[in-house]
Amino acid sequence: MRKKGKKWFGLLIAIVFLCAFCVPVAAASKLPRLQVKGTQLVNSSGKKVQLRGISTHGLSWYPEYVNQSAFTFMKKNWKVNAVRLAMYTAEYNGYCTGDASNRRKLEACIDNGVKYATNAGMYVIIDWHILSDGNPQQNQKEALKFFKKMAKKYKNNTNVIYEICNEPNGGTSWSTIKKYAEKIIKGIRTYDKKAVILVGTPNWSQDVDQAALSPVSKKYRKNVMYTLHFYAATHKEWLRDKAQAALDKGLPLFVSEFSICDASGNGGLDKAEAKKWLTFLDKNNISYMAWSLSNKAESSAFIKSGCSNTGKWSSKNLTAAGKWITNWYKKK
Repeated sequence: MRKKGKKWFGLLIAIVFLCAFCVPVAAASKLPRLQVKGTQLVNSSGKKVQLRGISTHGLSWYPEYVNQSAFTFMKKNWKVNAVRLAMYTAEYNGYCTGDASNRRKLEACIDNGVKYATNAGMYVIIDWHILSDGNPQQNQKEALKFFKKMAKKYKNNTNVIYEICNEPNGGTSWSTIKKYAEKIIKGIRTYDKKAVILVGTPNWSQDVDQAALSPVSKKYRKNVMYTLHFYAATHKEWLRDKAQAALDKGLPLFVSEFSICDASGNGGLDKAEAKKWLTFLDKNNISYMAWSLSNKAESSAFIKSGCSNTGKWSSKNLTAAGKWITNWYKKK
């Protein structure tokens, strides 16, 4: 009996070992696959869906917040249903400026982020976070290669969304962004035919009214939305007017980044204007992602700069913005 027991035990260990190497980086999500219908984000049954979530800060700078404990905590306690993985492209240790080793680290962080979000039952946005490279065509070859790789890897994940250019800026025209977007969308669709894709708009993703006049070509338009970013202390009624004009033209919007401070990510909070913004977004069933899951010493960070916790935060660990936004989410 002892020898037989050892034999079966050894067989069990072998099976477990083999299975460990057969498990993909992230198991396919059980969440409904999303699609775009008119201006609305809907599930496979056509029911309206609104994502309310949080964006990480730069993955090279704050990778410690991409962990299972943090994601599960946000879903359970803050009622967050999506997370955005912000991968800077041209900044220090960005995807296009760091070495090959740094790229591998960033891709591993994204792999982990998708896995943790999937395990927590959340949607996840893979964000090509352009900033100083304000014209997305600057790193278009790298972007195309990256998104093809991501689409091939995550084509069976119903919870993955691709954001292909965070905030075009520096006077980059909508026609330039549109040409870039169509090439990247074509690349993604080579592998992933159905995932939702988010396209940045001119002037730090504010001029959605321009995109509404000439959306991407019809053959690339399926399940595509356009990003609107705002910081409540800077962007007020005039930007909501642009958003309304875009909606009136039938342009589907997605707020992939916002905060309740000024556009620098710092400064005082404008809670009254923030309430107007989120009420407007809720009324129009527009999804929104708050900036940022980090302890950076600035107003928009969710975690106080002196806090070292990377999950299971108490109220005293949160900044004023973190408290206000998480309270809003919990009420919803």
